[in-house]
Amino acid sequence: MPSPVPPLTPTIEIPRTYRVKSFGCQMNVYDGERMAELLAEQGIAAAPEGEEADLVVLNTCHIRERAAEKVFSDIGRLKRQDGSTPLIAVAGCVAQAEGDEIMKRSPAVKMVVGPQAYHRLPEMIRVAAEGKRITDTDMPAETKFDALPPRGQGGRRSGPTAFLTVQEGCDKFCTYCVVPYTRGAEVSRPHADLIDEAKRLVDAGAREITLLGQNVNAWYGKDAKGRKVGLAGLIRELAEIPDLARIRYTTSHPNDMTEALIVAHGEVAKLMPFLHLPVQAGNDRVLKAMNRSHTAESYLKILDRVRAVRPDIALSGDFIVGFPGETDAEFEDTLRLVDAVGYAQCFSFKYSPRAGTPAATMDDQVAPAVMDERLQRLQAAVNRDQYAFNKATVGRTCEVLVERKGKLPGQWLGKSPWLQSVHFVGEAAVGDVVTVELTEAGANSLSARLLSTVPA
Repeated sequence: MPSPVPPLTPTIEIPRTYRVKSFGCQMNVYDGERMAELLAEQGIAAAPEGEEADLVVLNTCHIRERAAEKVFSDIGRLKRQDGSTPLIAVAGCVAQAEGDEIMKRSPAVKMVVGPQAYHRLPEMIRVAAEGKRITDTDMPAETKFDALPPRGQGGRRSGPTAFLTVQEGCDKFCTYCVVPYTRGAEVSRPHADLIDEAKRLVDAGAREITLLGQNVNAWYGKDAKGRKVGLAGLIRELAEIPDLARIRYTTSHPNDMTEALIVAHGEVAKLMPFLHLPVQAGNDRVLKAMNRSHTAESYLKILDRVRAVRPDIALSGDFIVGFPGETDAEFEDTLRLVDAVGYAQCFSFKYSPRAGTPAATMDDQVAPAVMDERLQRLQAAVNRDQYAFNKATVGRTCEVLVERKGKLPGQWLGKSPWLQSVHFVGEAAVGDVVTVELTEAGANSLSARLLSTVPA
């Protein structure tokens, strides 16, 4: 294990305040939180709301369309009225993939750091504070988690929900995706480290933990007795933490949806009835061209098995429309799959070429206007099903984890077990688990009547 990074020395002019701006996936949100903790460990404080920061970290996501160009726009907006700029670091997947181009095109950027190297930020700040520019996009053999400060130490409080990265990287090599190149190969964090971190998060106030990974259900490790366990085993042990009320996980791959994990959905009460399982398309030829390891039929069979053990489960998915070569008839297969599943939530995107991926050089790139029309039709279908799912839950009694105050007097907002946004009026506090009756459904949220409260 590498030795801890020493505190920043007072002889070097360093930033006093920071702001981390994270874009994209939940993994980036987690990484942004860890960078903030790392900076705080070095005595750099979060900039007060509305005030300019001495250091700005742009934690980027390469999944965004025209991601690199948007990074340069974000950098431009950091210029102050007097013409100066803060100390700027570009982190995340765009930094990993296009760090040299960022340094070349934007002199204002002093640091570029990849998603596997951000634990070295303190050292990089020292270099940048001396007027030098530095890039670190290495993927070291030792994981960054060995060098990061333990979560929950120093009296820091957690919100009612917290993310916990259990796995990073991807070995699937879907032809449209840059993740294997920006995040590296699949790596699972040690079982004991995850249990310890989860306990610290709960001690700091978390009532719900979402386990994160590029392919989270590919996680594996050895438990305290030396037995090899998968994600299902980790979830079962986390469920033994007394004050942890809820467990979720994302994002999954159909290829790693084991029978043990499916069974856990029926047996572990703290595992919420929600499954995000991306399919990407409903046509087998397109799926093969994407290098997905499943067919439409095998995907639907997985969902049938999950519903057999947890009939009330809410299903979520990802879709890409306009993948190179996708025909009108093949897109219709995607719509038929959507109709068959009845998703409670969905994320859908137009295909966007990523440099260095096989799909970027494929023939028969689909015209933008065609992709626009297909995306509108797909989103209309999934919006229809989301509203139908919300309506079907009206009249149910369920528990809601209170996350924040609402805009109206006495109003509170939280999440149902099915990850729906729920608002209600009554006596409550952030972190409470309240029992409500769902009374009215909207397209994106539900109203509820408060029945009882279990204080945090």
